[in-house]
Amino acid sequence: MSELIRQATPADSDSLMKLRIDAEEWLASAGIDQWRSPGFRDRALAKWQVDVAEGRTWVVPATNSELLGTITLARPDSDFWTRADSPESAVYVAKLITARSAAGQRLGGRLLDWAGSVARARQLPWVRLDVWRDNLKLQSYYLNEGFEHVRTEAPSHRLSGWMAQRPSSLAMHADAPLCTVDTPRLAG
Repeated sequence: MSELIRQATPADSDSLMKLRIDAEEWLASAGIDQWRSPGFRDRALAKWQVDVAEGRTWVVPATNSELLGTITLARPDSDFWTRADSPESAVYVAKLITARSAAGQRLGGRLLDWAGSVARARQLPWVRLDVWRDNLKLQSYYLNEGFEHVRTEAPSHRLSGWMAQRPSSLAMHADAPLCTVDTPRLAG
């Protein structure tokens, strides 16, 4: 089990949105109201397109034209990570989505391990993320993937804010690493 991971290109836009819409529907069927507020999808897509253009979004392609998963190595979010957190000391995970067809392959965890390998290559000690404050199942998932809750921030204009980090040296799925096709560009 050794899938490839590569940088996303603008040609992946439709497949990325399909992944996201499928995830939205799956979350809704599980009773989790995430990503579904009016206008949210359009704003998220515009932001995602910038991430793709700047080399921050990575994808795991399937054997057909579909994608099995995606991860974005984002800039530190200043709504959450402050100077006291030394924001330059981490790789920040965003938009981690896996296809339902990849269920049981530990792909999400393997993507997190891959993000840790990027952090190590950049000599950064942390992998960090923030998730929706009311998505307890997702928070539990990240805790089970070795993350520790740092704190929760609740700015009125944001729904995420549950913040967590884990050491970049931690690899929970070292038996099934993702193989990078491209060398990660250092996104500013």
